[in-house]
Amino acid sequence: NRVAQAEPHASARESTAANNRTYRQTWRPAAAMATQPKRTLIKAIILGDQGVGKTALLHRLVKNSFTQYYKTTVCVDFLTKDVCIDGRPVTLQLWDTAGQDRFRSLGAFYFRGADACVLVYDVTQPNSFKSLDSWRDEFLVQAGPRDPDKFPFILIGNKVDLESRSVTKKRAAQWAQCKSGMPYIECSAKEAVNVDEAFCSLARIALARETSAVAADEAAAAEIPAAIQLRAGDADSNSGHRACQC
Repeated sequence: NRVAQAEPHASARESTAANNRTYRQTWRPAAAMATQPKRTLIKAIILGDQGVGKTALLHRLVKNSFTQYYKTTVCVDFLTKDVCIDGRPVTLQLWDTAGQDRFRSLGAFYFRGADACVLVYDVTQPNSFKSLDSWRDEFLVQAGPRDPDKFPFILIGNKVDLESRSVTKKRAAQWAQCKSGMPYIECSAKEAVNVDEAFCSLARIALARETSAVAADEAAAAEIPAAIQLRAGDADSNSGHRACQC
């Protein structure tokens, strides 16, 4: 009986020890999380004509899926994607816009506060390429970024898996170069070609712009002269000079 009674006590000690180990293991990740860098949110607007594959690109990026069935985006939708850029955790907030003209008037509401913009065209549809100037100009007007020439844009030529190409890579690259050296990447949402690379490139240039803007603000703040401080004694000693002598 004594032996039988000792076993529960031993089992209890083992259970307590196991709980203590679990407790320590539970708190270790929490301590490690305190040293992790803060996650950065990047709001990116996706623009381009109807049918160029904006939604398909985002579904490939976020869900790693593709469907042949075309469904028109109504007004606007957005998805999120967590990525790590050079050791920095980033959440991409991707706003998928409708390509129809009747929704363009809504741009001001959705474009404000954007950190980056993706212009998309279909390499088999020359009209979608010709529309890029109007999409870019409208975004800059509606979003009103502080420095339009340095705002992070990237250009994506989608559907490179199709053989009926009508816009050459050279032509698109030259257009992008004329727009402040905008990065140009050719993708296929269907075949998952360069989709991740394109949006990681977008996040990278958006982070670089943010870092540059913070540095500029700090430099401007450093140039502001220190405020002049008056001591009570100074005011008393000068009061006689300011008093009326009549």
